[in-house]
Amino acid sequence: MKIAMVASEAAPFMKTGGLGDVIEALPKALSDIPKTEISVFIPFYPKIKYDDSLDIEFIESFSVNLSWRKQHVGVFKLKSRKKKLKFYFIDNEYYFGRDKAYGYMDDGERFAYFSMAVLETMARLNLKFDVIHCHDWQTALVPIYLREFYQECLGNSKTVFTIHNIEYQGKADSYYLGDMLGLGNHMLATMSYDKCINFMKAAILKSDAVTTVSETYAKEILYPYYSHGLDPILRDHAFKLSGIVNGISDSVNPEVDKALIKSYNIESFEMGKKANRDALLKELNLKEAGEHTAVIGMVTRLVSHKGMDILCSVIDELMSFDIRLVIVGTGDSIYERRLSQCAGLNGDKFSMNLKFDSGLASKIYAASDMYLMPSKSEPCGLSQLIAMRYGTIPIVHKTGGLSDTVQPFNAQTNEGCGFNFQSFNAGDMLDAIRRSLTLFGTDREKWNILVKNAMSYNSSWDKPAEKYLELYNKVAQK
Repeated sequence: MKIAMVASEAAPFMKTGGLGDVIEALPKALSDIPKTEISVFIPFYPKIKYDDSLDIEFIESFSVNLSWRKQHVGVFKLKSRKKKLKFYFIDNEYYFGRDKAYGYMDDGERFAYFSMAVLETMARLNLKFDVIHCHDWQTALVPIYLREFYQECLGNSKTVFTIHNIEYQGKADSYYLGDMLGLGNHMLATMSYDKCINFMKAAILKSDAVTTVSETYAKEILYPYYSHGLDPILRDHAFKLSGIVNGISDSVNPEVDKALIKSYNIESFEMGKKANRDALLKELNLKEAGEHTAVIGMVTRLVSHKGMDILCSVIDELMSFDIRLVIVGTGDSIYERRLSQCAGLNGDKFSMNLKFDSGLASKIYAASDMYLMPSKSEPCGLSQLIAMRYGTIPIVHKTGGLSDTVQPFNAQTNEGCGFNFQSFNAGDMLDAIRRSLTLFGTDREKWNILVKNAMSYNSSWDKPAEKYLELYNKVAQK
């Protein structure tokens, strides 16, 4: 089966978040399955273009029409020995020769161009795919342009659209339909929603299948609380909606993480975590932790939907617990100020690091006993998967992918790999923290069973890749 993956970013070439990780790992996992060929299409950002370590070849150049605009398209390809996994880069200096991937006033136009340019590339290079898999609003126009302009030459291709975060939908003024997107008035009903153009809504209508990044999130977005307004559309198309939980790369592993003072695995985690905990507390000038003093870590954006509001509301009470708290991340100034203030008053037990530092993040995952993730909503979540891989017990709000991946620990059966709280409120979060601290402080034998359960959790991409291939086969046969 031939599969095209179209996205706005892919690690290690360009990454701004979890999407980049997915488009690095999922194509690779799919290409490892027999009888599959994967081609990935992303923009040719300066970070990629001027990276001398990459061996990239020029393929072709031509022009593409975007409404009344005629824009250049340069097609480049990563030279690789892997015939089953190819990376194509779409070059246009006007649209993508910028410092960042997103955050510009013309983002709608930029990614409308990208969607059209990808399809034109497929047509000109005679690249035929069984399935074209599109990711988030930036590529939501691919299914629309495919049906409107490329049906004759690429018409046998089916489309799958994945919603990584429904909050970002690709909204634009109504004039976009003709002036920017080059679509006729017959597409107004498809493209319009809530008095504006909505890229994601159109993709939901026109794709052959729609997925999200966890089974629970696929159910949650059918309701107004989670859908950011799209629940009526999703309910009407629930027959083609499913959820597949993300994995994480096998390279995310305390056995090979060079940032750690001491590597470890499931057999040596006690010594490994102690060495890393002692080193981290010393590095951050925190008081040494005794045998029953737990280290709680967080690597997060400091924004409300990550649960910062409920954390800040009880942070003073949390400081009365026998813990060391280490947080790294940036975000809204209101949370940065509140947490920094608290850290200043509790300098021996709370370290607040207003930055993103991948090395420090690795140290936190390895050194912590627990990982707090009180997200209001979480499509999938990667941090809880990384924490479990490192033997750090997640404490999570029961939502989205957190619900699917963190089974609460049952001390009677010794099953489960974490703690959760059902309702999104500070009291329930504190109760979950207390329950974890009680087990940690009173029954180390049970705790070690819990840690081994977490480290044994299968978070590889193998199973998700198989589920995606099953979905591709299903839509290709329609």
